[in-house]
Amino acid sequence: MGTEALHDLTAAYALDALDPDERREYEAHLARCDRCRTELASLSEAATALAYGVETPAPPPQLRERILESARAERRNVVPLRPRWAVPAAAAAAIAVAAVAVLAVWISSLQSKVDRLQARSAKQAQVAAILSAPNARRIQSGERVRLVVTPQGAAALVLSRLASNQHGVYEAWVATKGAPKPAGVFNSGGAVTAVPLEVPVPKGAVVLVTRERHPVAAPTQQPLIKVLT
Repeated sequence: MGTEALHDLTAAYALDALDPDERREYEAHLARCDRCRTELASLSEAATALAYGVETPAPPPQLRERILESARAERRNVVPLRPRWAVPAAAAAAIAVAAVAVLAVWISSLQSKVDRLQARSAKQAQVAAILSAPNARRIQSGERVRLVVTPQGAAALVLSRLASNQHGVYEAWVATKGAPKPAGVFNSGGAVTAVPLEVPVPKGAVVLVTRERHPVAAPTQQPLIKVLT
C-alpha cells in the first residue's frame, strides 16, 4: 500500500475499522510517520473531549420509582435496576457522539482522497491529449527526460526513473526572457512520471525542474532538469 493511502487510514484506525492486515501495515507505517502520529493524537483528543463534554439531562426523581414499581409487577426473576442505571447510558451516548465525530473526519478524509484521484485522472487525460496531439514537438534531453509541446504551447514532461522526493516536492518552471514562471508541482510516479505543465511553453523557452521543500513562487534551488525548446 502506498504512503498516501496509509495516511488516509488514520481516521479508520482511530475507529478500529481496519481489517487485521490493514492494521498491521498501518501500525508499521505509524511507527515511522510523525504526520500520522500527530493526526491520530488529534483525533483521539477530539473523541475524548466529545465523550466527556456531552451534557445529558438528569432524569426526574419520579422516573426511577416508576420503573421500579413496574419491575416489581413483572415476574420475580426480573432483576431490579441499580441506582446508577443512568450512568452507563450517558457514557454510551457520549461514546456514540465521539464515534460519529471521528467517522465524520474519516468521511472527510475519504472525500479528500476521491478529490485527489479525480485530479490525478484529469491530469492523466491532459497528458494523453498532449502526447497524442498532431504535429506536437518532442524534445529529448538525455536518456530520462522528454518534453512534448503542441503547436498551441500546451506541454508535458515525461521523466523516467525519477527518484521520490520524500522531504519535499518537485516543481516545474517555464522561463522565457523574465523570471521563471511556476508550472506545476509533482512527485515521482514510479518508473515513468508524466506531468502536464500549467503554463504554455513558447518556442525558445526553457523548461526547468527544481527540488523544493514545498511549493514556492520562485526557484530556491539549482535546476535538476533543464530543457531548451
